[in-house]
Amino acid sequence: MHQSRIPLKIKERVIKRRGKLNMHERINPKTTALLVIDMQNCFIIPNLSIVEVPGVEAIAPNINKLATTLRKNNGQVIWTKHRYTTDWIAWYENFCNEETRNQIIEDTKEGAFPGELWDGMDVQKDDKIITKNRSSALAPDFFLLKDYLLQKKIDTLIITGTLSNVCCESTTRDAMFLNYKTIFVEDANGTRSDEEHNATLINMIQFFADVRNTKDVLRLIEKN
Repeated sequence: MHQSRIPLKIKERVIKRRGKLNMHERINPKTTALLVIDMQNCFIIPNLSIVEVPGVEAIAPNINKLATTLRKNNGQVIWTKHRYTTDWIAWYENFCNEETRNQIIEDTKEGAFPGELWDGMDVQKDDKIITKNRSSALAPDFFLLKDYLLQKKIDTLIITGTLSNVCCESTTRDAMFLNYKTIFVEDANGTRSDEEHNATLINMIQFFADVRNTKDVLRLIEKN
């Protein structure tokens, strides 16, 4: 979907600081979860909603490959669905006009077709589905995901989904702050432009996550 580009000077800075470009040479699949952020109809199906991210369905095959491989290696697959609500006052009062925000709330309310997971995603019966109402699935005072990760003894999160620079980035930052090993998959996250996507990759690789492509992450999962 995106032409992912992290400038050479950024990579050199990373290597100088920590001695290598990538953080993780091995992961334990049994303590790893694939976190798939908000791959919902409203973001994917053309002309369905004003929050559409054109072309983001292109990352679905990579996400599905990661999910299949992690399940085979006894890892966890977690899907999030975002619900916009009026009690998120900072968003509701400031970032959209009234007509826009009310339409977004309508599209993502419980039971609305636009807010459901897209049928191109390989969701299996043993996967976990969590509804969130903030950009970060690990936002303060939001315990559904935190409790599940503790229950399953997860220490590593592989982040995928949409939007790269909003919910995916927000979740990754909070995960790192909570001491999870974080892997941000550059070709399994998507947003509205290469510029926004690559800005996120630059932030991730320097401060918040191991940035890898799908093939690299598949190798890490199968290396155990």
